[in-house]
Amino acid sequence: MGYSVPAAMGAKVAQPDRVVWAIDGDGCFQMTNQELATCTINDIPIKVAIINNSSLGMVRQWQTLFYDGRHSFTDLNTGHDTVRIPDFVKLAEAYGALGIRVTEKEEVDAAIKLALETNDRPVVIDFVVSRDAMVWPMVPQGVGNSSVQYARDHAPAWEEE
Repeated sequence: MGYSVPAAMGAKVAQPDRVVWAIDGDGCFQMTNQELATCTINDIPIKVAIINNSSLGMVRQWQTLFYDGRHSFTDLNTGHDTVRIPDFVKLAEAYGALGIRVTEKEEVDAAIKLALETNDRPVVIDFVVSRDAMVWPMVPQGVGNSSVQYARDHAPAWEEE
């Protein structure tokens, strides 16, 4: 957790002519978002896509699936559409990056296009998704990879035979 932004920075420094994206959840991004300062100061124009469900998503997912939906200290939603904790667009701008928020499917292509056209600073896109959005596939704790779980019974074809 929290590895995406530093890894993207290293990849961009190693391959400056390539487009490099960091894809993070909102909780993961909060662990290393201060590295946007390093990117801005050192001209490392990475792109960051935040999958923002206004909660600590993976913790919430585990609480939903394995603890009968007893959610504890995972919700970052204030209940007000205009108040975001944190506001990733403002945070990006505070670090000298371009901040973009996407709340509708129709905005996705334009946001990605703008990010790809912006090469003079880092870019952060805050993709706002449902707080119940989950990450699949996943492996529960204490079992091997052969016990992988899939989204709502969408197992790969080789397991349906």
